[in-house]
Amino acid sequence: MHSRKKGKAGSKKPLKPVKPSWLRYKPTEVEFIIAKLSKEGYSPSQIGMHLRDTYGIPVSKTVTGKSVTRILDEKKLLPKIPEDLMALIKKSIMIKKHRETNKKDMTAKRGLLLTDSKIRRLVKYYKSSGKLPSEWQYDPEKVRLLIE
Repeated sequence: MHSRKKGKAGSKKPLKPVKPSWLRYKPTEVEFIIAKLSKEGYSPSQIGMHLRDTYGIPVSKTVTGKSVTRILDEKKLLPKIPEDLMALIKKSIMIKKHRETNKKDMTAKRGLLLTDSKIRRLVKYYKSSGKLPSEWQYDPEKVRLLIE
């Protein structure tokens, strides 16, 4: 977002999302596996990678018709704070720890400012979409205690 790169690299998903003919799992089995992995402590993105690597399910949405987060939401297993927001918060905490030992690192200071602004924008979006309560506030010290 804040770099001068275009960001077009990376793998692409198939144009037509069709269930592979070689897949032996039924939709209910996939939903059960997703729920089991979530109870073991995996995040939604980790569940997708685990399904791909261990069970051979390339995209769970083609099998079940629902995304991993929607399945977790139906089973009430979704974390209170969304995964991408939690990752940004952890990144912010790591930068702050780095800044405590390296006071003159101005690049880290800029990175912290950019990360905090991303967090604020994401919180604003999640409040408007209803994924976070409207009274939820991003307080770095409180969240630091929550994560640690």
